[in-house]
Amino acid sequence: MITIIAAAAENNALGKNNDLVWHLPDDFKRFKELTSGHYIIMGRKTFESFPKPLPNRIHIVITRQQNYHPQGCIVVNSMEEALKLAKNDPTPYIIGGGEIYEIGMSYAQCIELTRVHNSFDADTFFPEIDKELWELKERLYHPQDERHQYAFSYETYVRKQ
Repeated sequence: MITIIAAAAENNALGKNNDLVWHLPDDFKRFKELTSGHYIIMGRKTFESFPKPLPNRIHIVITRQQNYHPQGCIVVNSMEEALKLAKNDPTPYIIGGGEIYEIGMSYAQCIELTRVHNSFDADTFFPEIDKELWELKERLYHPQDERHQYAFSYETYVRKQ
């Protein structure tokens, strides 16, 4: 099941200047738990936002750049190529950024979205979830606390048949 995983604000903000605009430790922990052992598909800017490749995951980077060969990942030029390489993974994850999410929406069967309950100034946004195509299956609320500056909800969407 091809799954998009993202954290987006109420206004669909994802980030600014190639970085997140919030810090939610429990969301990072969930991301790690869900994606460990799987292929993660991302754009070049998302990959470059990591200090190093994430452990226990196979990185596929989609880029238009020729001669882009960072260590620790596979480089392709399209979502189709990425998904073909990940075909033996029961749950490859599309992890961003904005343009990759937009492309991935037509391929995914599931969206694991952390909805951050605030709006932010951003330069990258998550695509609108079309309620005609997607059904919200589960929502788990996480309040603001001493470790989390913002309240958020884990939302699982499944493509309607």
